[in-house]
Amino acid sequence: MSDAIPETYVRERAADGRKDLRYPPLPEPLTVPVYDNHCHLEIADGDESLTLTEQLDRAQAVGILGVVQASGDIDSSRWAVAAAEADPRVLAAVAIHPNDAPAYAEAGRLDEALSVIDELAAHPRTRAIGETGLDYFRTEEPGRAAQHASFEAHIALAKKHRIAMQIHDRDAHDDVLETLQRVGAPERTVFHCFSGDAAMARICADAGYYLSFAGNVTFKNAQNLRDALEVTPRERILVETDAPFLTPVPLRGRPNAPYLVPLTVRFMAAELGVEPDELGAQIAANTLEVYGSFA
Repeated sequence: MSDAIPETYVRERAADGRKDLRYPPLPEPLTVPVYDNHCHLEIADGDESLTLTEQLDRAQAVGILGVVQASGDIDSSRWAVAAAEADPRVLAAVAIHPNDAPAYAEAGRLDEALSVIDELAAHPRTRAIGETGLDYFRTEEPGRAAQHASFEAHIALAKKHRIAMQIHDRDAHDDVLETLQRVGAPERTVFHCFSGDAAMARICADAGYYLSFAGNVTFKNAQNLRDALEVTPRERILVETDAPFLTPVPLRGRPNAPYLVPLTVRFMAAELGVEPDELGAQIAANTLEVYGSFA
């Protein structure tokens, strides 16, 4: 099949501009290493053309032992698997993004695309289906049926392959939770870049889901995320960059990268009133519990 789908969300997002294209300097290394639970290293967003190895070397230099490379279409899913094959510091997550599902469906190729995701999910270095879910911010009513169909199909794939699932949830909290309850969530379900509030965090924790916090937890207008972090059981907390997006304060507006995870971990630790080493050890254990060993 031809993989090209015009004007998809993944490609549109990759074209977004920035005011400052300089990659930030490396932060102080973490003493206890952690992992970046969700990033998009195939998207070049800075003024440097960094290779996969260069990105991972920078991350390792500050205590980031590995990354989960997330996907949103066929091309990025194949890239994720190839990256995971090429470097043991990478695990792959494969999926059709909810904002891309309507484009595939309109072209009559959603089932075909899901078949490719099924094949890629069988790879031993693929440890998650993701990112999948619902997005009512960018996708209006006519495209939502395709989102729902795609989401449920991805849930089935995660169960079939006995791997984790990373959820993209934007302005669709109630419907995401309802779908998971109705069809049954995979054993290891992660809310990527958690965007709810404390009440939703409690619901997720009670259901056994993991909550992954990104750099936007540091944003001034994100008190809901800090409230959610406060009530989330420590054994359910993950951290991510969503790189090259959601760069944490004080570097917001510049390209994000896995090597900036220490900024978010230290911020989260301060919010929780614990030492970064204590939180880092818990996050690392949680990450391995969800995805298995990187080795």
